This record gives sequence, structure tokens and C-alpha cells, in this order.
Amino acid sequence: MLKRQARERREYLFKKSVEDKESAVHERKKRLKEYIDAGKPIPSELRKDEAELRKQIELDDERTEQLVTSRDNEYRWAGVEDPRVVVTTSRDPSSRLKQFAKEVRLVFPNAQRMNRGGHVLEELVKICQQNEMTDLVIVHEHRGEPDGLIVSHLPHGPTAFFSLSNCVMRHDIPNAGTMSEAFPHLIFHNFKTTLGHRARDILKYLFPVPKDDSKRVMTFFNNEDSISFRHHVYTKAGGKDVELAEVGPRFEMKLYQIKIGTVDQEEAEVEFAARHYTNTARKRKYI
Repeated sequence: MLKRQARERREYLFKKSVEDKESAVHERKKRLKEYIDAGKPIPSELRKDEAELRKQIELDDERTEQLVTSRDNEYRWAGVEDPRVVVTTSRDPSSRLKQFAKEVRLVFPNAQRMNRGGHVLEELVKICQQNEMTDLVIVHEHRGEPDGLIVSHLPHGPTAFFSLSNCVMRHDIPNAGTMSEAFPHLIFHNFKTTLGHRARDILKYLFPVPKDDSKRVMTFFNNEDSISFRHHVYTKAGGKDVELAEVGPRFEMKLYQIKIGTVDQEEAEVEFAARHYTNTARKRKYI
């Protein structure tokens, strides 16, 4: 088991290293094709490799002209097999964090909650891999208030780190509806950038494919890099009218780091890190 995981990890890292070279060639072919289609003169930086790039463009078909990245391998079973999620907490959790972890467990279909106890991260990841779990979700707190969410895809990553704020539990929401366990429909609004698509995929693949008649809806609304999460069920009131009922929980998320590896790998490559203490931090929008 350990030898197989080590071999798969080496293969994953090798494919990741080759990806940068293939991405550069793909970008040059794309630029050359745009100039040819527009009838514009070829720029000097492309003339040296123009003959070779033209040959590759002629050999490409609908399948090979698309760039295949390591991200396609990370979620290759998405939509084919339902995700299996484990939800746990930081060490020595407060009663409020335990309650929040229970509600987060209900958000993800097919999820299981595990008491953290004295387990270190390496043990948590190993247990999840041995039981063929697809994702590990860890919630953190500060002075009894949930303030962090980690989503680690298994077996090789990626791992996304979110900060949490304005957490509202189910029992704090007036007239909260009944918690359905049906597979939910997902709404992702305003995830426009490449990083936004990356964050959307990490969150989207925590959920299985819903049935058409499912009346459970989860919304991830991005507003200036702050992702608002809302959870509703709806009923048809007659005609085209629909009645929404919020069932909770409710919170705001902010992505601050993505690593290409599992949560226990401190040496994993950092794919994205928010830089808050720069002169342009307030103007910059990542997602």
C-alpha cells in the first residue's frame, strides 16, 4: 500500500513537472493560430519555431488540441463515483465547533464525521486513504468561533485553505426548515477567473450528481473574493411560484491558499497564496 502510494505520488509530481513545458508549447500554438486566422503578420518571437508549430497545428484534432493538465487527473472519477467525505475538527474542540462539524457533515451527502482525538494529520490522511475516502474536511476555531475550513482531496491533493466568518448555526436561524439529505443542486455565482474555476471545482466535487427532482439547493456566491454559502430547500407553491426555506448553516468563506498535495505535506508546492500585505492588495481580486 505504501509503495503504491509513493509510486503514484512520484508519477503525479513528474506529470506536474512536464505540464509546464506542454502548457508553454500549447500557448505558442494558440497564439500562432490566432495570427494565422486573423491574417496578421507573425511576430518575431514566434518566427523561429513557426514551421514546427504549424506542423503540430496541422496534426492536432478536436481531442489533442485541448491541453490535458494534472487537474484532469485529480478529479478523473468525478461524476462516475460519488465522493466520500470525512469531516473532523482541530484538536480539543469546543462544544460550538463540535456542533458546527455536525452541521457541516450534514451539508455533504455520503459524509462521515470522525472525532479528532489525539490523531495527527499524517494519521488522519493515512486512515482516509486506507478507507478509500476522496476528501478530508477539517474545521478550525478561535475562542469557540469557527474560523477556518480545510478541504484536502485524496490521495494526492489539491488542498484548499479557507477562512470562515459570520458563522450562523441552524438553531440560530429563525424558522429553519427540515434538513434534507437529498443530493443538492449547486449554484456558483461570479467565479470568473482561472483561480475562481479552480476554487469552484474543489468545492463542486465534494458533492455527488443530484437528481432532477431534488429540492435541495446550495449557493456559493462570490462577492469581491468573499464566498457566501447558503443552504435552502424549496417547495412549489403552485404554477411557477416557489417558496424557499433556509435550513443552514450559513457562513462566509475566503480562499487564502491552495497547495498541490495533501494537508499533511508541508513541503507541497503552493499553487496560490493570497498576499494581503502589499500595496495593491485591496485592489486585487483573485476569484
